[in-house]
Amino acid sequence: MRALIVERNEEGQTSASVQEIDENRLPEGDVTVAVEYSTLNYKDGLCIGPGGGVVRNYPHVPGVDFAGTVETSDDSRYSPGDKVVLTGWRVGEVHWGGYAEKARIKADWLVPLPDGLSPRQAMAVGTAGLTAMLAVMALEDHGLAPGNGEVLVTGAAGGVGSVATAILAHLGYDVAAVTGRPETADYLKGLGASRIVPRGDLA
Repeated sequence: MRALIVERNEEGQTSASVQEIDENRLPEGDVTVAVEYSTLNYKDGLCIGPGGGVVRNYPHVPGVDFAGTVETSDDSRYSPGDKVVLTGWRVGEVHWGGYAEKARIKADWLVPLPDGLSPRQAMAVGTAGLTAMLAVMALEDHGLAPGNGEVLVTGAAGGVGSVATAILAHLGYDVAAVTGRPETADYLKGLGASRIVPRGDLA
């Protein structure tokens, strides 16, 4: 199987490369998943970049989320052929993640792929989309509704901020999108932001 392996040499320098490895090198877990899709998240960039960022043990496979098909399972909740999704649980940070053709993880960390979504679509939403939607749901649980006034989204041009801006605009909110990059203004307006706020204005 192929995997993106991050390694560190004796001088503390890290490097990442795609390697052919034996499946037996996968960490312990209840379920082995054939990974079909993963996404690139901030923590993945930290793992792959100079210094290894949040990685503590090497060699390491990044990828904080993935979607795929169960190959083998020692847990009654999952059977070969089941479509599953994983995000969180420090996978890709402490535990080997989704930047490999296969992943072995704990069954408790998996959720069945929601009906109506393909693995590709699930990862198009990804961890950033899930985080953004959880934030919007929490705001609405606390009484926020369209018409209550503007919703300020900081980091609006980033992964989570972009999705949050699009979701809120689609739900009918007036979104004030904060960015430190003026060149993203048209992009943010295209997502539905009604107003662009330069980051410096918040200081």
